[in-house]
Amino acid sequence: MNLPGWTWKDWLQPVPVAMLLCGSGALAFLWLAEEVAEQEYQALDRAILLALRDPADPAMPIGPPWLLTSMTDITALGGYTVLTLIVAFACAYMVAARQRRAALVLLAASLSGTLVSTLVKMLFDRARPDLVPHLVPALSPSFPSGHAMLSATIFLTAGALAAQVVPRRRMAALILGFAVLLTVLVGASRVYLGVHWPSDVVAGWLLGMAWAALWWLAERYLDRRAAR
Repeated sequence: MNLPGWTWKDWLQPVPVAMLLCGSGALAFLWLAEEVAEQEYQALDRAILLALRDPADPAMPIGPPWLLTSMTDITALGGYTVLTLIVAFACAYMVAARQRRAALVLLAASLSGTLVSTLVKMLFDRARPDLVPHLVPALSPSFPSGHAMLSATIFLTAGALAAQVVPRRRMAALILGFAVLLTVLVGASRVYLGVHWPSDVVAGWLLGMAWAALWWLAERYLDRRAAR
């Protein structure tokens, strides 16, 4: 049922969509966290990890040799070093372009997202997969995937902030689409490399999406308040 005076086109505007993504992402994460705590999807997690390895040698991932190299490179895009450089460059560009509020929002989303990811990891303290050998180093608890959450938070927040200032919708869609693609690739690489259960990555995507939408909404609120 629509609100009085609202049509379906109103619901497709950026703010209602962001509110929907924030709320649905948070609720879906809470549901998945409960299921993981009860080990409801452990069998599915194990099946997916094993499906990505050679049955004769679990240390060997499926696919051509270049795929392993590509996944190793892609997973670095969600690491602290690369994400820090991306945020630093993006914030510097925004400040130079006189978009200081957007720079502050991106920085706040990144720092707070890192804190939330760390706290949730400590809360669940889920062990990393031991079913297959890890193809890259991984030390922190497994749930949720920090790479998946932080790449979602940072790429989606930066993409949304950039999309709202470009003049054409096609360009905005391209920017957001590329942000989503990077987020999906980073999360998928963590499962392929054997350092996360698939449910860890899905949880990271959900929480990161909700966190990015929340901070974009905060930026819109601050912008409208300043305009008044």
